[in-house]
Amino acid sequence: MTGTKRFICTLVCLASVCVSVNLSAQVSECGKKRGVGPQALDETTWNRLNSAYEDVGKERYDDAYDKLEVLLGRARGKYLQAVLYQALAQVEWSRKHFDAALTDFEKAVELNALPDDTHFSLMYQIAQLYYMKDRYDDALAKLGLWMCKVPKDKVTAAAWMLKASIYAQKKDWKNVIPAVAQAISMSDDPKEPWYQLQLAAYFETEQFPKAAQTLETMIQRWPDKKNYWLQLSQIDYKLKRDDKALAVLALAYRRNMLDKQGDILYLANLYSNENVPLKAAEVLQKGLDDGIVKPTKQHWTMLADSWYSAEEIEKALAAYEKAGQASDDGEIDLRRAYLLVDLERWRDAAEAVTAALEKGGFNDRKTGDAYILLGMSEFNLGHYDKASTAWGRASRFPGAQKSAKQWMNLMREERLRKES
Repeated sequence: MTGTKRFICTLVCLASVCVSVNLSAQVSECGKKRGVGPQALDETTWNRLNSAYEDVGKERYDDAYDKLEVLLGRARGKYLQAVLYQALAQVEWSRKHFDAALTDFEKAVELNALPDDTHFSLMYQIAQLYYMKDRYDDALAKLGLWMCKVPKDKVTAAAWMLKASIYAQKKDWKNVIPAVAQAISMSDDPKEPWYQLQLAAYFETEQFPKAAQTLETMIQRWPDKKNYWLQLSQIDYKLKRDDKALAVLALAYRRNMLDKQGDILYLANLYSNENVPLKAAEVLQKGLDDGIVKPTKQHWTMLADSWYSAEEIEKALAAYEKAGQASDDGEIDLRRAYLLVDLERWRDAAEAVTAALEKGGFNDRKTGDAYILLGMSEFNLGHYDKASTAWGRASRFPGAQKSAKQWMNLMREERLRKES
């Protein structure tokens, strides 16, 4: 068969666009058998058609259109008119005149003279064009009629996906779900966008367990798509399946997929929530070292708290120091000072609380407590005059007066003891 004859066969046996029909009328038409077969064309008409098709094959669309228009003006039978409208529509489609193509395809179908296979195939193509032109109700009506007219084995997965896509454009997510599920079940190799649409429908209808199942399938098929791992973890977390949320994201981390600050912080928080502070700290530390996590006060403090909870005190102190350096106030340095006092590292404690007081930024109660802490550090270093000065300043704050007085008395007794 020549290329031109193949084109003729394809043109007559397939279709390309759509006809708008009242929905109720189409439903009543669904159960009726049509039974229209092919008809023969006379040799003269065939030759003229063939000449036009040769122009199409050579992309001489204007010449083809002119020849077909002449033939249409002389055509008397409905069958020939339908064939010519179909051919004209195909030419207009090739010229990207889609509105004109649609009109001609509609006329081809309205004549109701083409063979069943061609007529019903046109309905499917018509539904596609309505979809492309945002005529979603017309598209659904035409597609529904096509589905009921053709043999069941002719209704492909692609057709169900077209139906699902139309419902999606109408925001009718409940009807998207069965349509896309049918498409997936019919295909040996469902496409990624199909699962994406199914996932969107489950999200929109808040069917989160089913969304999680879809994501598990998507991860199996496309394991390198980070977003699917993140979404699955987030859904499991939303469903209060925290251990599973952590397991999913930890596996993604081990696959070196988490390359954004938000990813690292989310994983660290999951570890913290599951009382695994050591892993939280390790993840955060690496994120900071690799430059993924920004070295802000908040992030250094988060790291320090994790190291402290994991009883890694030296690492916690180092992180608190970084947090203090990144802070405009003395809150973090004061917290570090308390930790150093607990460790009886008096010199470091004195330096930390001095840095905290220089920055300030906290209320009178905390300021008074800071001077008490400074006095304690200097006292234990044997710097009694500095300790006295610190406690004297602490006594200016009502909340610290009692404690300052007690420490002053203790230091006085210690001095007397040493002098005796």
